[in-house]
Amino acid sequence: MKISTVSISYSRKFNLGQFESIDIGCSVWAQVEDEEDADGVVQFLYHQAKTAVKSAAMPVIKANEFQISKAKSQSFCSC
Repeated sequence: MKISTVSISYSRKFNLGQFESIDIGCSVWAQVEDEEDADGVVQFLYHQAKTAVKSAAMPVIKANEFQISKAKSQSFCSC
């Protein structure tokens, strides 16, 4: 069987704390040429999709961590 197109979907749910989460996903497609290894293309696409999801999640996670640390510092009481 000749594989001509490969599709990979990758998604991950990130827990933001305080009963909040975010689900980020990515789908990538590639045409496989006759001389290419389909398994190699699958591995490459998986890595690309995983990297894209991580890159998209990092700003959200960092902003959320900042908001949590800001809230904790404001709630500190030296009574």
